[in-house]
Amino acid sequence: MALRGLVALALLVLISRFSSCYLPPTPSSHGFIQCLTENIPSELIFTPGSRNFTGVLVSTIRNSRFLSANTAICIVTVTDASHVQAAVRCGRANGVRLRVRSGGHDYEGLSYRSVRPETFAVVDLADLRAITITTDGEHWAWVDSGATVGELYHTIGKHSTELAFPAGVCPTLGIGGHLSGGGIGSMMRKYGLSVDNVVDAKLVDASGDLLGSRAAMGEDLFWAIRGGGGESFGVVVSWKLRLVKVPSTVTVLRISRTLEQGAVDAVTKWQHVAPTLPDGINMEVLVQGRQAVFQSLYLGACHHILPTLASRLPELNATAADCNEMTWLESAAFINFGNTNTTALLDRSTGRLDSFFKNKSDYVRRAVARGVWLEIFTNWLSTNGSGLLILEPHGGLVGSIPAGATPYPHRSGVLYNIQYVASWSAGDGSSAAMNWVHSLYDFMGQHVSKSPREAYANFRDLDIGENKVVKDVSTFHNATVWGHKYFGSNFQRLATVKGKVDPTDYFRNEQSIPPLVRGRRGRLELAPARRRRGCWWAQGEEAATGLGLRERDARVGKGPVRPTEIDSQPNPFPIQSAGI
Repeated sequence: MALRGLVALALLVLISRFSSCYLPPTPSSHGFIQCLTENIPSELIFTPGSRNFTGVLVSTIRNSRFLSANTAICIVTVTDASHVQAAVRCGRANGVRLRVRSGGHDYEGLSYRSVRPETFAVVDLADLRAITITTDGEHWAWVDSGATVGELYHTIGKHSTELAFPAGVCPTLGIGGHLSGGGIGSMMRKYGLSVDNVVDAKLVDASGDLLGSRAAMGEDLFWAIRGGGGESFGVVVSWKLRLVKVPSTVTVLRISRTLEQGAVDAVTKWQHVAPTLPDGINMEVLVQGRQAVFQSLYLGACHHILPTLASRLPELNATAADCNEMTWLESAAFINFGNTNTTALLDRSTGRLDSFFKNKSDYVRRAVARGVWLEIFTNWLSTNGSGLLILEPHGGLVGSIPAGATPYPHRSGVLYNIQYVASWSAGDGSSAAMNWVHSLYDFMGQHVSKSPREAYANFRDLDIGENKVVKDVSTFHNATVWGHKYFGSNFQRLATVKGKVDPTDYFRNEQSIPPLVRGRRGRLELAPARRRRGCWWAQGEEAATGLGLRERDARVGKGPVRPTEIDSQPNPFPIQSAGI
C-alpha cells in the first residue's frame, strides 16, 4: 500500500510538470477528486454530496450575499503544506482551478466563489493555523495562513505584554488574506503595514512545488506576495513576521461628537491633524447617523498624550475620563468588544448568517472641504439605507516608505483612507443600501484621489473592474482598469512577476494579476505564446500572439500598436487550455 502511494505521488509530480505547460481542454471533476483521495486523507475532502459540505462552506462566509454563489466541486480542508501541493498538482492534471480561503473576509467572496461559470475547488486553510514565536536577538513569529489575526494577537500577548504585531482590528481576519493585500491597522503609523514587517514566507507555486523560503522564491516573488494579492502567484502557507515592541500600558480613547456638538468641525480639522500627530497614536473616525466617533490607540499612558490632543485637536476636548489604560492585547479586545476579555479574540465563528454588506474605498490626498462634510452629515447620513464611513489616517512610517517598496502604493501624500460600508439584513432588501453606497461613492469622486482614483486591494470591489479572459489567459490591458487603482505604478511589475511564476494563469480570479512575460529582447508580451514540446512559451518578437510582428511593423512606420489590438489579436496557434 505504501509503495502504491509512492508510485501515485511520483506519477502526480510527473503529470504536474507537464500540466504546468499544457492542460486538458475539458476539466475533469471526477479525475480531480480521485487524484485528491489518492494523495490526501479522505476526511479532509468535502464534496457537495458530503453530509458536512454546506457546514464547511459557510464556516467562514462573512457576507450572506454569497451564500448561494457558484458552488465549488469540493472543499479541501488542508492541514499541511503537502496537501496544498497535492491540490495544485491534481488541479493542473485535471483542469480544475483553485480558490484559496483563509479567513473568508474577501469582500467579494472570491476566495470561495466564482462570478463566472467555472469548474473550481476551494482550498480552505482554516486548519493550517500554527503560530510559533522565536527569539534570537529579535522577536519573530512564524504564522500559518489559516490563523486569524485574533489568534496571532492572543499568542503574542500571552508570550509577552511588551510585544505586538501591526495588523488589522477585526480578530477573525485570516492572516493569509490580510497580508496578501497589505494589512492596514492601528499601529501602521508607528510600525508600517503588516507587510512591511514580513521577513520570510513559504509558498506553493503553480507547479505544486513548495518554495520554503524567501531565498527559494526570489526577491521579485517575495515582493509581489506582500500586498500584491498572494492568490495570484501561488498559495502562501506560512509567513515569518517581525514582532514589534510596545509599552506594557497602552491607552484607548473614544470620543463621540454629534452634529450638534460640532462633529463637522472636528472631522474637518481631524483631516489635517491625524496624519501629523506623533506616530505612537492612531486616531480613526467612524462616521454614522449624524455622529462621529474618534477612536484612538496610543502606545503609552493617557497623561502623556492628553496635552498633545488639547493643543492639536481642541475640538474634541479630550480628558482623562475618555481614556482606558490596559495592555496591548487587552486593547485588541476592547476595540472590538468594549471589554478586555482577550479570550474572545480566539472566536472564529461567523455569527449571524443574515448579515449582508457592500464595501467600497477611497484615498484622500487633499482635505475635503467643510461644506462637503456638512452635506455628508446632514444629507447622506440621514437618507434611507445610509451606512458607515471609516476614516483611517496615514502619515508616520507608513507614509515615509517608498511606494515601490511593496505593492501597496498609497504612501507619501495620503492623508487617510475611506471605507464605505453599506449593510442590511435578510428581508430588508438591498436596494436602498446599495443605492446609498454607490451614490455616495459617485458623489465623493470629485473630492478624493484622481488619476487613478485609488482603492485598497483588501477592500476588494468588483465595481471598479474585472478581468477579461482571452484564450484562457487574463489580459493585461483590461486588468489595468482596476489594477492601477489598487497598485498604481506597481501593477506592471506585479504582472511581470506573474508572467515569470505563473505564465499560464492557473491561479486566476476576477481580479487576479494577469501574466506578462519578457521576450528575448526584453519587451513585455502577452503570455503564453508558442507551444514547444507540449508547452506554451513566450519566445521574443516572434511570439505566437503576433505581438512581435506588430511591434516590428510599428518600428518601420506602420503605426503604433494599441493595447486593445494586442489583446484581441487572433493567435495563429490557438491555446487550447494553457491558462487553467
